Amino acid sequence: MKTKNIFCGLLLAVAVGCKPEAPAPVAQTAVAKTYEARGIVQAIAPNCRTATIKHQAIAGYMAAMTMDFSVQDTNELNGLAPNDEITFKLRVTDTDDWIESIRFVAHHVGEVTNNTFVFHIPSEELKPGEALPDYEFTGEDGKSFRFSDFHGRAVAFTFFFTACPLPEFCPRMNRNFSEARKFLIANTNAPANWQLLSISFDSEFDRPEILAGFGKFYRGDDTNRWRFAVASTNTLAGLAPQVDLHFWREAGSISHNLRTVVLDSDGKIFRQFNGNDWTALELADAIAEAARKK
Repeated sequence: MKTKNIFCGLLLAVAVGCKPEAPAPVAQTAVAKTYEARGIVQAIAPNCRTATIKHQAIAGYMAAMTMDFSVQDTNELNGLAPNDEITFKLRVTDTDDWIESIRFVAHHVGEVTNNTFVFHIPSEELKPGEALPDYEFTGEDGKSFRFSDFHGRAVAFTFFFTACPLPEFCPRMNRNFSEARKFLIANTNAPANWQLLSISFDSEFDRPEILAGFGKFYRGDDTNRWRFAVASTNTLAGLAPQVDLHFWREAGSISHNLRTVVLDSDGKIFRQFNGNDWTALELADAIAEAARKK
């Protein structure tokens, strides 16, 4: 039997323990589908709300890849550590996903690595107040544009790909953008000099005609101050490390982290939102503040 004495907050090379607490309630109105899964723990967040798992293909849902999964009952992570093989259930609704019924299987001696990361050089990450270089993108209309085309406006951009399977990842980013846009337009005291950009890093599939239809799903026919675009490999090679975006291809899909950045009207980084814990209102407030910045 495996024995551990672990404290929450120690990551990666050490075991992780999670403070016992009541599980978060699950909305009763959402009907969740359940998928059986198996994988190896890569990391556990300090707050024990998410676990990074390199999982096998999940039958009927998604290919094998490495993903951050939300955990509603943090007690289930107690005693687990990186390199632990586990089984778990993935629960998915139209707007949410999480894992539960986590069971330890075995501990793998030696570091579990993934050598397919691309465009990730943390030392190049820019800080608030630093100018972001002027990168080029291809819009949903097939035309090229640059960050400098929005000079004088605050620009908020996030990354996604249209085939992203988990509702807490790319779909949540675009839902938050949709809500933030509604907040800003409805607020008569908010500045009007702002722009939203949803940028795909899947240039192989997310062509302009794909992006146009995808954008319509979230915006309808109203394209006011929200554009969908795709970044080329060359653009991503420069931009991704500067905002600490990393992603890699696994078994025909893409694993990635979440990065949302707000630039001020001079093209300088004003604020960066990592992960998916931020709200649409927080983004709207940051955009409005950045737009007012002189």
